[in-house]
Amino acid sequence: MINGEKISERPIRRAMIGGGRGSQIGYIHRSAALRDANFELVAGAFDINPERGKDFGKNLHVDPNRCYSDYKELIAAEKNLSDGVEAVSIATPNFTHFEIAKAALEAGLHVYCEKPLCFTVAEAEELEKLVEKSGKVMFISYGYAGHQMIEQARQMATNGDLGKIRIINMQFAHGAHNVAVEKKTGSTAWRVDPKKADPAYVLGDVGTHMVYLAEAILPEMKIKRLMCSRQSFVEGRALEDNAMTIMEYDSGAVAYIWSSCVNAGSEFGARLRIVGEKASIAWDVEHPNQLAYEVQGKAPSVLQRGAGYLYENARADDRIGGGHPEGLFEAWSNLYTRFAKAIKLREAGKPIDFWYPDIKAGVIGVKWVERCVESADNDSKWVEF
Repeated sequence: MINGEKISERPIRRAMIGGGRGSQIGYIHRSAALRDANFELVAGAFDINPERGKDFGKNLHVDPNRCYSDYKELIAAEKNLSDGVEAVSIATPNFTHFEIAKAALEAGLHVYCEKPLCFTVAEAEELEKLVEKSGKVMFISYGYAGHQMIEQARQMATNGDLGKIRIINMQFAHGAHNVAVEKKTGSTAWRVDPKKADPAYVLGDVGTHMVYLAEAILPEMKIKRLMCSRQSFVEGRALEDNAMTIMEYDSGAVAYIWSSCVNAGSEFGARLRIVGEKASIAWDVEHPNQLAYEVQGKAPSVLQRGAGYLYENARADDRIGGGHPEGLFEAWSNLYTRFAKAIKLREAGKPIDFWYPDIKAGVIGVKWVERCVESADNDSKWVEF
C-alpha cells in the first residue's frame, strides 16, 4: 500500500514546461507529482506568453526569477544553478514534444512527457537513443495505466487466470468533438491542424492510450501486423475523427481498437475487454474501481479495488483501502511515484525492477500511429508492424 513515505532524503527538483492557465492536463500533472512529496515544483515555462506564464507561476508559489519565457531559457538558466532542476514534465502540444524532450535529455534531465511522444518513428528512435546514452529516465504520460485494477489485470493474465489470450476488444470513443468545436476552442484547434498534429488526430490522441493499456496488461504479446480505416466526418476537418484498427499478435491473438471523437452522446467511452480461452476480463475507465471477471461456466463476478483477494502487486498500488473510490488523480500519482522511484534507482546505479510507460512504450505508440496511417491511406491494406 502506498502511504506517502519519502523515497529519498529530499524531493526531486522539477520544472514544468507547458500546463499553464487553461491547460487541460496541467493541474493533474502538478497534483500527481506533489501527492507523495516526491517532487518539488521549483521552475517552469508555463505558457507561450511569457508574462502570462510568469503570473501563473507566481500563483503556484514558484520564484518569479525561475518562471521562464520558454524551455530553452529554462534549461540554459537552470543548469547553472546549484539547486537547478533535475526533472521536467512536458505538457505542451504534440508538435513540440520532440524538440523539448531532446533538449532536456541532452541537458541531463529526467523527462515525463505527454503522449504521443512525437510525430515520426525516426524522431522516437532518436529520443530512445538519447535516453540510453544519457542514462536518464523517460516516462510517457499514459495516465490510465496507473489504476490499481490495470495491475490486477496484468497479474491475472500473467498467472494464467484467463488462459491463452484470444481477443482484445478496445475503444476510446467519445463524442466531445462531434461538431467543429475547433473553430471556437484553441485547445482543440491544434489537435486537428495537420501542421501541429500530423499525421493523425484520434489515433494518436486516444487510440494510443488503449494500445498501451494492452501492452501493460499483456507485455509478452507483440503486434505482428495491422490494418486501419480512418474517416473525417466533421466537414472541413483535415485529420481523422474516427478510426477502426484491427491487429494481429505474434501469439495468434487479435485485437480491435475503435478510436473516435464523434461518438455522439458518449461522455468518454474508454473501455477494454480481454478474452482468454478460460475466462474474460473487462474494464471501463469511467468505472476504474471494478474489474469484471467472467469464467466460462460460472456466474460473472466483479473484482473491487482495494480488496484483500487481489494480487499482491495490485494491492501495492492501493492508497486509501477498500471501499473508497479512487480516480484519475490516484492513477497519475501512482505513475509519478514510479517516476521518482525509477529516478532514484537509476541514479544509484541499480536496475529498475518494475514496469512503467517508458521510452520504448513511446516508440511503440508513435509506430502504431504511423502504421495505422500507412494502412488507412492505402485502402486499409495490412501492414507489418
